[in-house]
Amino acid sequence: MAKTSNHSTGDDNLVAIQSSLSKTEHFIEENQKSISIIIAAIVFIVVGYLAYQKFYVAPQEEEAQSKIFLAQNYFAMDSFKLALKGDGNFVDGFEDIADDYGMTNVGSLANYYAGLCYLQLGDYDSAIDYLKKFDANDEMITTMALGAIGDAYVQKDDVEEAVSYFKKAIERKPNEFSTPLYLFKLGLAYENLGKKDDAREAYEKIKTEYPKSNEARKIDKYLARLNF
Repeated sequence: MAKTSNHSTGDDNLVAIQSSLSKTEHFIEENQKSISIIIAAIVFIVVGYLAYQKFYVAPQEEEAQSKIFLAQNYFAMDSFKLALKGDGNFVDGFEDIADDYGMTNVGSLANYYAGLCYLQLGDYDSAIDYLKKFDANDEMITTMALGAIGDAYVQKDDVEEAVSYFKKAIERKPNEFSTPLYLFKLGLAYENLGKKDDAREAYEKIKTEYPKSNEARKIDKYLARLNF
């Protein structure tokens, strides 16, 4: 009896599968034109995207790379205005590169540099605007951009907002270089806000988790002054 039941169940499953296949075939036959249009549209989009990347974005990326190199030289010499605006002759500044090549990785990097230039020149609102436009896969530069936004907010006396960005910089990708730096800035910001316990927590984390960092060498002084 059990064998008959299993055989019957198998037959039922086979019928159900055949029925499902038949319905699928019927659907395809009735909607063949629409399906063909959808497939063609997908192929067109994929091919178009690949062509756009190869024949437009890639040359733009290469062109932008050649221009940003000269602006970076000015930046390295602390000539922030020239780095930002260019020299009016042969060198485009970060601002123009960001505007003209915004769809490229180099254009995004130009936003970061433009933000740093404005930060050095004391235009903190513009610094924040450009730094927030920066978008890249480089975790370290992204971390530094978040920290620089925090610095700009400190200069604007918006310390609460600075705290939020220092925290983002700390949490982005912990490492031996930037994490203790922004923990230190976070501690200073908390001190500014009168939050001694939060400041102490930030400083203690530097001492225990990043003892070889530059910030750890001076942190005892900052911990001691919290007692006064």
